[in-house]
Amino acid sequence: MANMTTSIQLELPDYADATNLSVGSVRFIGNATLLIQYAGFTILTDPTFIHRGEKVSIGYGMHSTRLTDPAMEIADLPPLDLIVLSHFHGDHFDQAAERDLDHLLPVVTTPEAAKALNNLSFKNTVALETWSSLEVEKGPRSLRITATPARHGPPLSDLVMPEGMGSLLEFSSGNDRAPFRIYITGDTLVFEDIHEIRRRYPEIDLAIFHLGGTRVLGVMVTMDAEQGVEMLKAVQPAIVIPIHFNDYDVFTSPLSDFKLKVEGAGLSDRVRYLNHGAAYQFGLGSE
Repeated sequence: MANMTTSIQLELPDYADATNLSVGSVRFIGNATLLIQYAGFTILTDPTFIHRGEKVSIGYGMHSTRLTDPAMEIADLPPLDLIVLSHFHGDHFDQAAERDLDHLLPVVTTPEAAKALNNLSFKNTVALETWSSLEVEKGPRSLRITATPARHGPPLSDLVMPEGMGSLLEFSSGNDRAPFRIYITGDTLVFEDIHEIRRRYPEIDLAIFHLGGTRVLGVMVTMDAEQGVEMLKAVQPAIVIPIHFNDYDVFTSPLSDFKLKVEGAGLSDRVRYLNHGAAYQFGLGSE
């Protein structure tokens, strides 16, 4: 297990609307694409914006077909501060993102994905090894992004699957309050290193779970319903939002399975379900 503690720093222009810094939101655009806004920061995750019926590459000559439309188009996005990319797969960074996103935007991702993006003329990449961090400052507010363990499949899957990462986002508003922590699993299964997340971060306010039970050549490479509940017990966040469950044809575990498993485990009070296009609000004034 990597134990990197290196920290990279990035300073952004301070143009935030100071009237709405205490309330944040996570908007579900589709698949693993989220628009996260809090403490003056605006973040896009795993951008996929192709439409229903279009295909993306998932490597080795294989493709996946999108079954839904994104809830928002790239042209309708607000000004972005940065992108967090869990790994370089077509259903997480597609041809629409490659074509239409600002190539000067910082992209926080894995070293492998950073190289691929550099080859696509996205030159402002920040490559994080597991447990290394990026410190982003915007006026008096700050955001720390830490890469957490992720493994896109069973043991030895890294021989054929892209390098992946989870992300721990810690928002500080320049006051004495504890930072608001959001954990994004990325495409992963639950494995031994996942338990280190709770040891390092015992208080996580909100977690985003990539589910779907994705199967490639019959092998499951993202969490299904059972693994999702196992992840919830391992990380123990205050609130969980499941995503990444119905947008592409490689998914085999529907959201309804996760709901049943959550109910059976007596954990329904921990989970919030979002329709595509809906937003969950947090911080002061939220639940």
